[in-house]
Amino acid sequence: MPTYRFKNLKTGIEYEDFMTIAEMEKLKKNKNVELLPPTQMNIVSSVGSIDGKTDSGWKEVMSKAAEAHPNTPLAERYGKKTVKQTQIESVMKKHRDRKLKGGGR
Repeated sequence: MPTYRFKNLKTGIEYEDFMTIAEMEKLKKNKNVELLPPTQMNIVSSVGSIDGKTDSGWKEVMSKAAEAHPNTPLAERYGKKTVKQTQIESVMKKHRDRKLKGGGR
């Protein structure tokens, strides 16, 4: 439930109240009460990455899918690579980049 700010027009007193939207709309219908804009916005967002919130079972399923599809972004994120595989990929990338630039050695 949100916190709303109100001003009593008879007394000039401003106050905050924690209530449901339905309760706020009932109070807003009162001619002696004015709804004020909020002083602060409570924005909720997630912190961290998705990996921190997934359980180990899901990570295991993703790693199996990554093993079945080794040259995909999924494999880059969840796949298990040996040192040899990493070295081979770096050499292949180096030669691919050289070829794209149009040069040999």
